[in-house]
Amino acid sequence: MTTDLERSDYPAPAWLAAAAARGAAVPAYDITGVRPSVVHIGPGVFHRAHQAVYCDDVLATGSLSGGVCAVSLRSADLHRALARQGHLYTLLERGDGGDRARLIGAIRETVVAAGDPEAALRRLTDPAVQVVTITVTEAGYCSAGPSGPLDTSRPEIAHDLAHPAAPRSLPGLLVEALVRRRAAGTDPLTVVSCDNLRANGPATRRVVSELAEHRGGDLASWIGGTVAFPSSMVDRMVPATTEDVRVLAARRTGRADAWPVVTEPFSQWVLEDRFPCGRPPWERAGVELVGDVAPFEQVKLRILNGAHSALAYLGLLAGHATIADAVEDEVLRSAVEAMLRHEVVPTLAPPPGLDLPAYAARVLRRFANRPLVYATAKVAGDGSQKLPVRILGTVADRLAAGAGVERLALVVAAWAACVLGPRSGELAVRDAELDRLLGSPSIPVHDAAAAVDRLLGLDAVFGPLGRTPAFAGAVRRHAASLWHEDVHAAAAACR
Repeated sequence: MTTDLERSDYPAPAWLAAAAARGAAVPAYDITGVRPSVVHIGPGVFHRAHQAVYCDDVLATGSLSGGVCAVSLRSADLHRALARQGHLYTLLERGDGGDRARLIGAIRETVVAAGDPEAALRRLTDPAVQVVTITVTEAGYCSAGPSGPLDTSRPEIAHDLAHPAAPRSLPGLLVEALVRRRAAGTDPLTVVSCDNLRANGPATRRVVSELAEHRGGDLASWIGGTVAFPSSMVDRMVPATTEDVRVLAARRTGRADAWPVVTEPFSQWVLEDRFPCGRPPWERAGVELVGDVAPFEQVKLRILNGAHSALAYLGLLAGHATIADAVEDEVLRSAVEAMLRHEVVPTLAPPPGLDLPAYAARVLRRFANRPLVYATAKVAGDGSQKLPVRILGTVADRLAAGAGVERLALVVAAWAACVLGPRSGELAVRDAELDRLLGSPSIPVHDAAAAVDRLLGLDAVFGPLGRTPAFAGAVRRHAASLWHEDVHAAAAACR
């Protein structure tokens, strides 16, 4: 079938009218009058179902601040798709109550930094831009391990040190933009990480400041004294866009959409209220502005993200294609429930008013939202970057308290089986950072103990935990079972 996108560009007003006629929500403001005041780096599906939606809501209140310029570090796919459709796209909310379609208009411009770094820097140095938000996943910060120091061995960092005016990395882009704003006498930016990093504000500050130190002079101290890096916690389930989603979006809006996004009704954004250079009035859209994000972040990382990874690895080994399939597997669900109840929740200090067992139960109900096709293989990817912030911090706290870690160790063993186990070749879990740390693409290792020892020896992932007998021994025991038995046997022992 030839779509409108394949034939030609089509004007935004026609799409807005067609969508409204079919009952879809459309922007409650004139999109042609919006000028970006936010630059977002890494405009994947999560950003377009989360921060961009909050900006859309803010613009609908009459705010002149909230328009977004979306900067992709490498891929031009999104730019090509959105540019041809007036930068509108479809948001589909799917849940037990049915489907809701909505056109989002907050993104008014897209730029590909790899192809045109000057275009990205021009927008980042625009005096109208007050805030940079970021979703580039853990690996995009170019740190030596999650929330660690800048990894100067990374090729993109080496390039940015040699060619700072044409940056390729996130830290390089931010540093060069700040250099230019300072030289022009423009107010500095506020930089907001929205990635699942522990203390993501300080983590972002660290890599930016360390790259600035390499550039010399007083740049690093200027950044430390003038640029704010507030922390944030974001929560919304946003699986990858499939062809079925595109078909549904076209049906609900009357036009073919090259890159719609599908999500759940639930959404949360908790933001440290530290914006010396101004910001959109996000509180109008329901953003929770607080003095300390850490308690919210810790709860979400350890319960929601930890359970997500657990179900991904266990589910993948059990042959489940989606997270919904995995959470409906009674044996796997019981093991994850036990992990949360007995090993994760006791390590947490909840924000006021939050019932942690109830929160954990709601998380698992959200995972069972079958209209959201969340692939286990996708969630399982990049475990070497995800496990330290989702699982290993909990392990460290449990061991420090003299408590057990059997269920947490099962998750780590399941990860090991997915990336180095006998079936790892067919499972094909992607983890470029793990391949780099191992020195080659991971291949199956038929000796479970050897595979576990190889992984636990990666200090960038495990640090001293990999040499802790109680933890390492538990991982080895579970791995021996996973290498030779059905995953349900190992999970049943942890219920």
